[in-house]
Amino acid sequence: MSERPTALVTGASRGVGAAVARALAPTHDVILGGRDAQALAELAAELPGSRAWPVELTRIGEADVAGVERLDVLVHSAGVAHLGRIADQEADVWRRTMEVNVIAVADLTRLLLPALRRAGGHVVCVNSGAGLRANPEWGAYAASKFALRAFADALRLEEPELRVTSIHPGRIDTDMQRGVRGYEGGPYEADKYLRPETVARAVLTALTAGPDAHLTDLTLRPR
Repeated sequence: MSERPTALVTGASRGVGAAVARALAPTHDVILGGRDAQALAELAAELPGSRAWPVELTRIGEADVAGVERLDVLVHSAGVAHLGRIADQEADVWRRTMEVNVIAVADLTRLLLPALRRAGGHVVCVNSGAGLRANPEWGAYAASKFALRAFADALRLEEPELRVTSIHPGRIDTDMQRGVRGYEGGPYEADKYLRPETVARAVLTALTAGPDAHLTDLTLRPR
């Protein structure tokens, strides 16, 4: 069994999640969570000490995490964004957004708390600027990210032996952002957005702040 610390990263098949997994791989054994089994397998082959964990995060149970006895880092990076006016978005959009962005996060954390407690672990929620301010047509997404921030704040108070960090990036050069810009009808200008690797470095900043430090909130904006 490896003596290296263990990290679990959701949304690891692409974008920020994959970048975080690559950033952690030199120092951690990484469990790669996500729905795209092929993409996860390819990333696992690239990163020694990692393993793919194909899973639907909205339908997990104790059996899915039975093999995780100790967990040093849990990074919640999976998420969805469905934009639209409140007048046009039916309940199913709100339910799906909350299920993926909040409820799945809370339930996975609950299931992994024994492993996190054993390690005195660190939970990182990759949130959004929308978790700090709601804009028109971002209602469902912003509500889910405000809720995610509240979850992180409550977890931090309830589990004082753990570290809990919320990271709030601005626009990131990802497939999700392409979908957002397609909805907004504007050009996709990758050079004006954060790179996934930049967000991954922010995650590392929180994780390596030092044993006497607890970086609770971090906001990133494109220059």
